[in-house]
Amino acid sequence: MNSVKLTRREIREKALQALYPFDFNQELTKSETIRYALEYNQEEIISEDQEEFIPQYLDQLVSGVCEHQKELDEKIQANLRGWSLPRLAKTDVIIMRIAIYEMLYVEDVPTKVALNEAVELAKKYSDDKSRKFVNGVLSNVAKIIEEA
Repeated sequence: MNSVKLTRREIREKALQALYPFDFNQELTKSETIRYALEYNQEEIISEDQEEFIPQYLDQLVSGVCEHQKELDEKIQANLRGWSLPRLAKTDVIIMRIAIYEMLYVEDVPTKVALNEAVELAKKYSDDKSRKFVNGVLSNVAKIIEEA
């Protein structure tokens, strides 16, 4: 078994890559999308005998976002001013789902860290306008969560 360690930032990126295909093909399995994400530009994560190394946190993020997607989408929609979820870029929606999931369900990730990590992902996978949009929506969600 390979002992490659991924940072949480890399795991969030892998979660984004694993969750993206789900929005287009509901018949995919979680393990298929995780395997795809791990193999994408990361051959060193897969050992020679093709035994996969799936970080527990990656599995947690992908499973959690899938299980709580309806609730996560409601929180995003509630903070969209004059926009609807279907109009948003899929990448931005998935980034926000991951961040809100972490804010709500991952105790050892502070809300501010989840928000900052989402902005970093948006910087890498979206444009500047999207990054600001993601930051605005997640800042509102974070405020509501902290007040609750």
